Amino acid sequence: MADESNSGGAALTREVTIQNRFGIHARPAALFVKTANRFQSEIAVEKGGQRVSGKSIIGLMTIEGYQGASLRLSAHGPDATEALDALEDLVLQKFFED
Repeated sequence: MADESNSGGAALTREVTIQNRFGIHARPAALFVKTANRFQSEIAVEKGGQRVSGKSIIGLMTIEGYQGASLRLSAHGPDATEALDALEDLVLQKFFED
């Protein structure tokens, strides 16, 4: 759970591991997007060289976020730290499924 420096406008990043049994399917993707859209910052999700918007349900559904998958979240903007905190908490809470 390390953030990179935000000096010079760099994006903050955080690694998370998907813990809920069924991974990122429609309901968790919708919760993730709903949470991400509360923030002004640009949010991206990366896995295996694929990068999608954290504010796109379709993008999240294509990233293969199965249980145990490691994702890199990045946020760039005025509330980047708060956005990453909220999204990491959502993942740690297993999208309220388990």
